[in-house]
Amino acid sequence: MAKRILVINGPNLNLLGTREKGVYGTATLSEIAAAVNEEARSLGMDVDFIQSNHEGEIIDRIHEARGSYDLLIINPGAYTHYSIAIRDAIKAVELPCIEVHLSNIHAREEFRSNSVIAPVCTGQISGFGANSYIVALKAASLL
Repeated sequence: MAKRILVINGPNLNLLGTREKGVYGTATLSEIAAAVNEEARSLGMDVDFIQSNHEGEIIDRIHEARGSYDLLIINPGAYTHYSIAIRDAIKAVELPCIEVHLSNIHAREEFRSNSVIAPVCTGQISGFGANSYIVALKAASLL
C-alpha cells in the first residue's frame, strides 16, 4: 500500500511566484504541487496538497489527517514562529511531520529563525527553494 502524505501550506503561500521572488523564488504553489505529485508518484506515494491562510482550517486538516495519512509535511509560513495551536495539533495526532521552508529561516531576520513547530517534527528542511518539498518527500520515503 502506498504511503499517504498530506502536504499543508500556510498563509501567503498562495502568492508564491509573485511575492518576494528574491526570497521565495518564481515557482507558483501550483507548480510546486505538480512537482511534488510527480515526485510522489515516482516514490510510490500518494499526496494531497493543500493551502490555507486560516490557522483554524490548518488545525482541522491536521486533526483529520489522523487515520487517513501516514505522514505530514508542513510549510506553516508565518505560523512557524508563533502558532502554539498548530504545534499542539501536530503533537496530538502523533504522525511523523516534516517542517519545510523555501528560504533558510535561520539566515533571515532574527524573529524568523525561531520555529515553535520544529520541536514536534521529525525534521526541518529549509533553504532549498521549491526543492525543499522534494527533499522532504525523499526524507519521508525513509521513514
